[in-house]
Amino acid sequence: MPELLEIIHSTRAMRRLKPDPIPDDLVRRVIEAGLAAPNPSNQQRWRFLVVRDAEAKRQIQRYYARAFEEGVRDHYLASPPPPGVTQEQYLRQLKAVTYLTDHFHEAPVWVVACLQDGESPGRGAGASIYPAVQNMLLAARALGLGATLTTRHLRYGAEVDAILGLPPDAHSYAIVPLGYPMGRFGPTRRAPLSEVVFDDRWGRSTSLAPASDQPIGASH
Repeated sequence: MPELLEIIHSTRAMRRLKPDPIPDDLVRRVIEAGLAAPNPSNQQRWRFLVVRDAEAKRQIQRYYARAFEEGVRDHYLASPPPPGVTQEQYLRQLKAVTYLTDHFHEAPVWVVACLQDGESPGRGAGASIYPAVQNMLLAARALGLGATLTTRHLRYGAEVDAILGLPPDAHSYAIVPLGYPMGRFGPTRRAPLSEVVFDDRWGRSTSLAPASDQPIGASH
């Protein structure tokens, strides 16, 4: 099994997944990693839906595709590449996003990360669930499973939550499709430290940036 820092730096979004079934034991280990995450006051208000039902996934995929057509694709086409990413890499990412859109429902398992957060959750509610999602992504990578964090369904959150039978005081925050990957893991590509890290005050250059400050992952 890869060591922790290697896992962190090679846990990129795996959007092309095989439809082959994955063992329950692997799904269980991924969710157990999520349950080990920090959460406010250890209240553990999270709930995780393991979705295998083909019809439910198909219904949600229709909303997912509608959101893509209504703005996600145009955003990619109109936006410059993110920091640390070339235009060519960004267009490849769009192809992967398009593939996930079309085949979202074919992933053998979804883990839907939810919170019992009341009927009107506040701005900080995500702090109670997204650390768990990151743990699950890292665990999936360690176990050789592909996964990605996606929140696009939130454009139709009420409709999706209704399909999944959530009560009024609970909401979905992310869907993590799991499956064996078609491609290879890593590396993640990010902006260099000098662009995103400051010392003591906003905008003050950091001493942590190396002399040859390169985008993270650019050498791979």
